[in-house]
Order: sequence, then structure tokens, then C-alpha cells
Amino acid sequence: MNTETHAPEIAESPLLAYGKEVAKLLSSSSAENWSNELWTIFTGYIISLKEQGHAPELCDTYFSFKELLDFFAKVERIGRGDK
Repeated sequence: MNTETHAPEIAESPLLAYGKEVAKLLSSSSAENWSNELWTIFTGYIISLKEQGHAPELCDTYFSFKELLDFFAKVERIGRGDK
């Protein structure tokens, strides 16, 4: 029987640190506002491509953008108590 009590605390430590960082980020604006700002940024980027020309990294940029939107959607659900 393993009775170590400190192992879960060590494993939770990074999670708590991440949670604190997310809380700081969301203290300046809601998850919904962050999502709206991300759309504004991405839209500006797409519009600027007319002047900049072809962007081979556009696919990667899009998926990074989508992951950020998914992140803020999940954070918003967590904040509402949804699973």
C-alpha cells in the first residue's frame, strides 16, 4: 500500500500555476471579449495579406488561432460551471 501524500501536491503544482495565469489573463477581460479580439486580430492579418502577398504559414496560423478560440470557449464554459 502506497501512503505517499506529497505526490499529488507536486502534480497539481503546475496546474495551479496555469490556473493562476489564466485567472490573471481573464481579470483584464472576459473570455468572450478575448475571443472577439482574436477575431479582430486574425481579420486584420488576413486583410494585410493582400499587401504582403502569399503566406505559406497561413494554415499553421489559422490552426493556432482556432486553438486559441477553442481555449477561450472552454474557459468560458468552465466559468459558467458547464462541463
